[in-house]
Amino acid sequence: MAQIRPFRAYRPCQGMEKRIAALPYDVYNREEACEVVKKNPDSFLVVDRAETQFGEEVDTYADCVYEKADQLLREKIQEGKFVQDPTPCFYLYELTMDGNSQTGVVACASIDDYRNNVIKKHENTRADKEEDRIRHVDTCSMQTGPIFLAYRAKEELQNKIGEIKTQTPVYDFVSEDGIEHRVWVISEAADVAMIEEAFAKIPAIYIADGHHRCASAVKVGLKRREQHPDYTGEEEFNYFLSVIFPDEELQILDYNRVVKDLNGMDVDAFLAAIEEHFMIEKKGRIPYRPEKKGAFGMFLEDEWYCLTAKKEIRSEDAVEGLDVSLLQNYLLNPVLGIEDPKTDKRIDFVGGIRGLAELERRVHTDMKVAFSMYPTSIGELFAVADAGRLMPPKSTWFEPKLRSGLFLHEIER
Repeated sequence: MAQIRPFRAYRPCQGMEKRIAALPYDVYNREEACEVVKKNPDSFLVVDRAETQFGEEVDTYADCVYEKADQLLREKIQEGKFVQDPTPCFYLYELTMDGNSQTGVVACASIDDYRNNVIKKHENTRADKEEDRIRHVDTCSMQTGPIFLAYRAKEELQNKIGEIKTQTPVYDFVSEDGIEHRVWVISEAADVAMIEEAFAKIPAIYIADGHHRCASAVKVGLKRREQHPDYTGEEEFNYFLSVIFPDEELQILDYNRVVKDLNGMDVDAFLAAIEEHFMIEKKGRIPYRPEKKGAFGMFLEDEWYCLTAKKEIRSEDAVEGLDVSLLQNYLLNPVLGIEDPKTDKRIDFVGGIRGLAELERRVHTDMKVAFSMYPTSIGELFAVADAGRLMPPKSTWFEPKLRSGLFLHEIER
């Protein structure tokens, strides 16, 4: 059962929340991060990406970058830009995009639950990507980017969340990208106990997004245990910052594919090769978004097509039955020669937030063919994780993105 507990968050002082809240550290390259910080020096990106405070001659991963992050964070706390709640609390974090709202419980999850697979994963992590955030958390002794977790909705928990949301939020602002953010503090002892007990009855929680941040937080926690051999398990380093959402509110967008060439074929030969496993229907010039599982849009030579997977290639297997697997196993690999989409330079991936017009733009500039996907469902993600399997690369695109800087979790040095 899941151990989810309250904590004393550092969070922006009233009135600073909009200026401080920042998109996750990994959505920007260095140049873009510098631009954001130049425009808004209060953006939490200045802490998450402290290389923005140095010239290009300083390596992004130099020791001084992490030391600078710690210095800047402590200065902001001393200046009163962050406040810390006096008692351990839960928090509610609601994000609204295009009329769809999702509300998560901001809490600390257990590193032992992660290690024992109560918190389930669906993605492998890369050591090089982990290393950066390990050093950031370790140097700052602060977890700054929440892990996006999900659970199967429970009526008693949803009722309690709805009840708390009738109160006035402590934060209510719209970010530059049009997302509305609202936050409530849950400090009443009875409410805190009820939420903790409700999660204790939930057998599994799932990482939706943030596998690398999660693995990094866990590894720092294990390092602290070595440094504190007399640890009791109650220390903050045994837990990591999370926002936990009910599955029924989550929105997964399509994660589309664009490919540079037709693997030496002309258009007629390419279409003939596809027909072995897919039924092809011309859709004309109006962008086509698949309306059901097993259907794919394709943009080629200024024309849209609908491809429908034939019955014989469909599967009930948790991984092999995913649309991203069908496209990879029966078209991208055998027809276009893309054996490993993680490393092949001929394929690129376009998040659904950018729309179908972006697929057309790529085909008109640097690519030959585009595929629009039907989004993977949260149920499919849960099924893969429950089976102890891994999702294929670039299977899910979650929106909206959780902001960094709204909740900070301090761990012992």
